[in-house]
Amino acid sequence: MMTISSGRRRPRSAAAASRLLTLLAAILLTACGTLPRDAFDPAGPRPDTPSALLDVRFTARDASAAISNAEPVKARLQAERGGFNVLALSGGGANGAYGAGVLAGWSRTGKRPKFDIVTGVSTGALAAPFAYLGPSWDDRMKAAYTGGGADDLIGLRALNAFRSPSLFSAAPIRRLVEQYVDATLLRAVAVEHAKGRRLLVATTNLDTQETTIWDMGAIATRADPAAVKLFQDVLVASSSIPGVFPPVMIGLDGSAGRYSEMHTDGGVMTPFFTVPDSLLLWTDPEGGVHKGAVFVLINGQTGSSFGVTRGTLVGILSRSFDAMSKASTRTLLAATAAFATRNGLTLQVSEIPETAEAQGLNFKADYMSRLFQLGYDRAVAGDAWHSPASPDA
Repeated sequence: MMTISSGRRRPRSAAAASRLLTLLAAILLTACGTLPRDAFDPAGPRPDTPSALLDVRFTARDASAAISNAEPVKARLQAERGGFNVLALSGGGANGAYGAGVLAGWSRTGKRPKFDIVTGVSTGALAAPFAYLGPSWDDRMKAAYTGGGADDLIGLRALNAFRSPSLFSAAPIRRLVEQYVDATLLRAVAVEHAKGRRLLVATTNLDTQETTIWDMGAIATRADPAAVKLFQDVLVASSSIPGVFPPVMIGLDGSAGRYSEMHTDGGVMTPFFTVPDSLLLWTDPEGGVHKGAVFVLINGQTGSSFGVTRGTLVGILSRSFDAMSKASTRTLLAATAAFATRNGLTLQVSEIPETAEAQGLNFKADYMSRLFQLGYDRAVAGDAWHSPASPDA
């Protein structure tokens, strides 16, 4: 193997070399695996959204689409003038433990708001139902992130390159979701949904190359085993990092017959979301929502940081994706800040401090527990949230 060197060679242990060779072999073997799909003629008409899904999802670019029951996002923003709170949870893999800790610590202070809308992307999607349901669900959220259930997500036992177009099997992440997201949780979500609150999760539809936003409360309201399955499928899809975990096939019978869509990590298209994309340029003609607040909980870091990039394939790719993720998050934060300012909303942001360790693919319980405690301690101390710096700062 060739690496870029600064002139010195570091000895590599046999164990480390073996792990690297295993990983590279798995990467090459992912080409052997495929996901079965329903037959579809690419030259034929584009499949329409199955009617059974029309009331539970919309695309991020559709500003006039309903969140639920033909209720546009725009109308809801204009209607809530006595205080409108939005919580957006970002992607970040194992770093989602930080966001869970912030929420639990915030509960401890007694100052955590009851949010009108909670949104989640990737690991943020896994935490979103607990954040939506409030402090009484903090213990279950903590257990999901620090109880050790995530230990085997990317372990050698989960390698699945021969049978799937991904390095690792979806079985461990699905077991984790099924353990903590059950019919009891869906009933609680349905109760809050009936009060007008909304829980939204983003996936990436690879077939349409669009963000799909799922109204999880509308799914929960269906109150049947199929609803539990769809709810779980959406969470697994949103948190399935491409290449690391396989996509999730979601679909029902449409007018053109059976068609299953391929959905994957919501973070492919957006690091987090607060409102549909086209609403980011919208201004309330009646002068703003008043006294509302948007909280963006970033399960990662946004600032550029110096580090000597290892000259290996893994080192170069890791550093490149990290830089790309930070840049897209900063860009979306700037757009969100402008939207909030125009519409009378305050914006608060929380992220992992630059002085702390952030490893999105380290799912070991000890690391995630430390990160959870960091978020918890910062929230209790009142240090977790800050206003983003203005462009002129």
